[in-house]
Amino acid sequence: MKVLIAVTHLLGTGHLSRAFTLARAFTAVGHQVQVASGGFPAPQLNSDEIDLIQLPPLRSDGVDFTKLLAENGTLADDTYLASRQDALCSALQNLQPDVLITELYPFGRRSLRKEFLALLEAAHGLPKRPVILSSIRDILAPPSKPEKADKADRVIGQYYDAVLVHSDPAATRLEASWPVSDMLGAKLRYTGYVAPPAAGPHPQQAGRGEVLVSAGGGSVGTPLYETALEAAKLMPGTPWRLLVGGTDAADRIKAFSETGSPALLEPARKDFRQMLSHAAVSVSMCGYNTALDLLQAGSPAVLVPFDAGNETEQGLRAASLAPLDGFEIVKTADLSPAALCAAVNSALRAPRRVAGGFRFDGAARSVEIAAELAGERG
Repeated sequence: MKVLIAVTHLLGTGHLSRAFTLARAFTAVGHQVQVASGGFPAPQLNSDEIDLIQLPPLRSDGVDFTKLLAENGTLADDTYLASRQDALCSALQNLQPDVLITELYPFGRRSLRKEFLALLEAAHGLPKRPVILSSIRDILAPPSKPEKADKADRVIGQYYDAVLVHSDPAATRLEASWPVSDMLGAKLRYTGYVAPPAAGPHPQQAGRGEVLVSAGGGSVGTPLYETALEAAKLMPGTPWRLLVGGTDAADRIKAFSETGSPALLEPARKDFRQMLSHAAVSVSMCGYNTALDLLQAGSPAVLVPFDAGNETEQGLRAASLAPLDGFEIVKTADLSPAALCAAVNSALRAPRRVAGGFRFDGAARSVEIAAELAGERG
């Protein structure tokens, strides 16, 4: 079975990371997979053995997802966007996939609707139309207007066979963040959480006993890092380590190093998930992949949900985790060095959390669902 996954990450790298995990799950059982990525390269992610097609990249202008910046940092013009669309449709024509997966669209990435609709039209025009699936995380950014949900419904109804919801329905259902019509409800397939296998311990026990501060792979989290640098001064007996992501990580680390904080500063690391097993406390935002990493590792954690630009997704996710042992929540409006230290100390005192009861086999289940649907089409 041939599979094409189309994904564009615009701010962080969680969408691309999840696409890589899905791709590996298809490959593991003998399917041919290509990932067409439309975001900026993310070298901190492990892309080994991934057949990766890099489109002319885009990123958002901060949290303004209506302003898309090209590779040179200028606003992407029609010519640049057309080159992406051509490359994406060419990938489809060359592979002739049995399964096409669009990550997040049409529930998000509305600023890229033109290229996604061109891809969907091209897929429906192939000699053998592929099974078409949308792949979405547990919690979405709720639509700001009812018509946004209506438009997504129309696209789903016209083009898609099913929607893969990467959540354990016993924990979080799509209705928690998105209006689910009867039509949409009939197309939902809950897969469980999409996560790579648990990382296990680090061979050198990196991060042991530390407060490990991270903000994903994108160029976000500066307020969190700045607060952590000051908080580390208030806890001199506890080592703090900040893992700084983004293409500008080197510049940010240089600036942070001038604060006089005792915290260790490093670029984001590929072995971050293994480090979590040894950390005294993780301090992070609450993106999908980070939340799953924490659940798998059982790490005590302080969550500071990203809420710039009226984002609500991470806050909803953090609220769903708050009842579990070892999770402390600090809203960005309440973030201060003292508040962060208090939350870290509270997480340190909490009972150790276990990961039992959660389904992390969402990637394998996604493969099974895709294969079932492809088999039904013949």
